[in-house]
Amino acid sequence: FGFCALPCVADTGSKPPHNMIRSATKSVGKSKSGVSTARPGSAQTNTAAARKKQVKTAKAKGAKTQGARKKLSAKKQYTAATANKHELYQLSVHGVEFEVPWISSIYTSVYGRAALRLREDFCGTALLCAEWVKSFPARRAIGIDLDQPTLDYGTQHNLEPLGEAGSRVTLLNQNVLDAVDHKSHIALALNFSYWVFKKRVDMLRYFKGVRASLEDEGMFIVDAYGGPLSMERMDKKSELDKTKIKGGLFTYIWEQASFNAIDHSIVNHIHFEFPDGTALRKAFTYEWRFWTLPELQDLLEEAGFSKTTVFWEKDDAKGRGTDEYFPATEANNTGAWVVYICAQC
Repeated sequence: FGFCALPCVADTGSKPPHNMIRSATKSVGKSKSGVSTARPGSAQTNTAAARKKQVKTAKAKGAKTQGARKKLSAKKQYTAATANKHELYQLSVHGVEFEVPWISSIYTSVYGRAALRLREDFCGTALLCAEWVKSFPARRAIGIDLDQPTLDYGTQHNLEPLGEAGSRVTLLNQNVLDAVDHKSHIALALNFSYWVFKKRVDMLRYFKGVRASLEDEGMFIVDAYGGPLSMERMDKKSELDKTKIKGGLFTYIWEQASFNAIDHSIVNHIHFEFPDGTALRKAFTYEWRFWTLPELQDLLEEAGFSKTTVFWEKDDAKGRGTDEYFPATEANNTGAWVVYICAQC
């Protein structure tokens, strides 16, 4: 793998931050794209800045949304009474126009050809599936999620507007542990959504099922986050990761509500605040297990994948993320970080 420019509960109805922490997790501060990911916030202390980086990944990436969507939303006045949480999430967390080209390039760099069929687990509103089929006429996608209302929102707002391209996306309202009929070139589980599996036996079962659903030249990509700051509860309001979205139309807030040092069970929340003083508290809640990179890589290999590669984000001279990822086997455990893990069949 020589390239990486990336700008991403079991079915919760919407992806967590990376694709929420990434936007789901990089931290408590301001993401490069200006989106707040519970991580994005204001530069307060070194600790706050580190947390920001922690949640920055998904959010920062998600903060960059499609120009058409930005233009439309810029005309709106958001309040707790009028806002739709799925739209807010897409504007805050998703960065599909950056992720799809990156994912495609990684596959091509390994197998020497283009990937056409995508499986996205915990797909939520299927925004990434929509971007996938838009990118090339021969591409198809399967999106899997347990929450039917969220899938319905995605169909109405993300797939139907695409016309013919939208018809090349199949949405399945089922558990990601259940088998699917079609083989894919790439499978995705982003925004740490797969951390919903808290037991090793369940995670292994999930990984084995994904492996069975892929072509011989297949690839499974997940994200993960870590670092000391990602393992701390945010006790004070000043510690919450806040990011203003679209010039202040609303504020995205990432909260690490609890972390159990014994079993690594965690609870995270996403909140939204609006200029009129109203708010959507706990718009999304994630109850996960905090998995480490060695644990995940061991499980992927045990599930039958031949090789795993961790993609680490490059920092600039000031220690800020660059949205450029490179294959790594060693890295310093900075305050907060987000990575991609690529597993090859």
